Amino acid sequence: MVQYMSQFSYTTDAWAALGIKLADRSKALAALARKLGAKLISLNYTMRDWDGVALIEARDDKTAMAVVMAVLAPGHVRAIKTTRLYTVKETLTVLRKAGGVGYSGPKG
Repeated sequence: MVQYMSQFSYTTDAWAALGIKLADRSKALAALARKLGAKLISLNYTMRDWDGVALIEARDDKTAMAVVMAVLAPGHVRAIKTTRLYTVKETLTVLRKAGGVGYSGPKG
């Protein structure tokens, strides 16, 4: 399984609705992820450029993208940025592969 980090911002209407009717959105997001063959690892809220961060596990990019598209469909998310996360082991494998190529950059 692959992990993905989605940073998101709600619309002002979504925040207003959440303020009127308090809800644990992690339950709805976990259920949605399960329906699409993924798993919610965590949902956290932040204090800067994004309103929150969700970590999910999915078998592939298409599954992760389906979760993101389903989340966007109702219109309560203003913006979302999803990043595939790589494990240390995956990164070391990539570094070994890239390190053996011997590519030279431009010289002045």
